Amino acid sequence: MRRYRGVMCGRYATTRSAADLSALFESYDDTGDRLVADYNVAPTDPVPIVRMARRTAGRVVSAARWGLLPPWAKDPREGARMINARAETVATTRAYAPSFAHRRCLVPADGWYEWVRRPGAAKQAYFMTPSSGDVLAFAGLWSAWGGGPEPVYTCSIVTTAALGDLALVHERMPLVLSPDRWASWLAGGGDPASLLAPPNERVLAGVEIRPVSPAVGDVRNDGPGLVARVDAAPLGVPAPEPVDLTLF
Repeated sequence: MRRYRGVMCGRYATTRSAADLSALFESYDDTGDRLVADYNVAPTDPVPIVRMARRTAGRVVSAARWGLLPPWAKDPREGARMINARAETVATTRAYAPSFAHRRCLVPADGWYEWVRRPGAAKQAYFMTPSSGDVLAFAGLWSAWGGGPEPVYTCSIVTTAALGDLALVHERMPLVLSPDRWASWLAGGGDPASLLAPPNERVLAGVEIRPVSPAVGDVRNDGPGLVARVDAAPLGVPAPEPVDLTLF
């Protein structure tokens, strides 16, 4: 089983069809039927991205490998270390700056997962997802690796400091872009401070923090059951101490 510790966002769900995403983002479908619904996306998995393409003179939905590969990367496995780019340094870091300047994308998602360790209990998994059921658009970067007529598209998700109740789950969160920010993010150029501004309160208020099954911890598991709500103590409330039945 693959394990990626200390990473944020290191697991998410993206289940909309390419046709649905093309309609939502007013874009051309360039995936070639290479994508399937995935409730447990892990690093190096194929995922949909929305990017600008010269060939169509507009937006396209493409399939990309999650984990950015800069042009100088020698091994595609290096991308597993580059699934996230920090908003604070993305415009200046050598590996990410060229993509931030010229190759930004949107990464559609149903939501993302995080785990919280609670005293006296195992880690609790949470799924952060819009209560409205809408698609999230993470700020992303893309790159074409390998050259040739069919390069490998790769991508990374930009993260920012978590705000509001989301900070109870993890100190970082994906940079979620509301629809009014999609065009400027995809356009290239622009003021980094404005582009990388955190989500507004309306966006944050619409995100549900849903406790889910520990089954999501195994990347071999998939399916809608992974995002179903389970019973759990509220965030910030310690889990009850286990009862020692040998005392009775």
